[in-house]
Amino acid sequence: MASANKQNTASTARRAKLEEARRRERARERRSRVITLTVGVLVVAGLVAGGGYLMNAADDQDKAEAAAKSSPVDGEKSWDDLTQNHVEKTVDYPMNPPVGGDHNPVWMNCDGDVYTAAIPKENAVHSLEHGAVWVTYTSKAAPADVKKFTERVSGTPYSLMSPVEDQAAPLMLSAWGKQLTVKSATDARVAQFFTKYVQGPQTPEPGAACTGGIDK
Repeated sequence: MASANKQNTASTARRAKLEEARRRERARERRSRVITLTVGVLVVAGLVAGGGYLMNAADDQDKAEAAAKSSPVDGEKSWDDLTQNHVEKTVDYPMNPPVGGDHNPVWMNCDGDVYTAAIPKENAVHSLEHGAVWVTYTSKAAPADVKKFTERVSGTPYSLMSPVEDQAAPLMLSAWGKQLTVKSATDARVAQFFTKYVQGPQTPEPGAACTGGIDK
């Protein structure tokens, strides 16, 4: 019973941490929108006349983001009917990086974990099963993009990052059954992918742990 209570407490703490990270990101984006709109209103009509417009515009943007969250990410690839068997062998995945399928019984820690060396794909797939987003990159990725992704991942529960040198593009994002290639960490679709798929509706085991696995 004590063990079950401890697991429930840990799960509640993880959910709270995730919601807090999402709240902070929404707040940052909203502040940025208001500042940008304020400058525009000052130029066109002045601060007083533009106050109501600012709030309406911010609300419209919030609605647009909600709509984006319920829509596919432009350019993403999807796979259905992925197997979920636990195996203790190397798996030959049909996509690289893999986005699902049979996987190791132990997950990679994915509580904002950034790995600077390659990690076992079979363990990373288990992390995706728990609702993590996996950012991968090659040596051709720009250092500025790697740095920006490192900052995003390290501040986001249920995410992880690692190099995958043999993938088809320098920067890729994967979730269970979903994958997106981007040319830059500043691509607007990055935020949409994280918002939609970190513990998103595609997650086979929502709320499962992203700690207590392996970290190398």
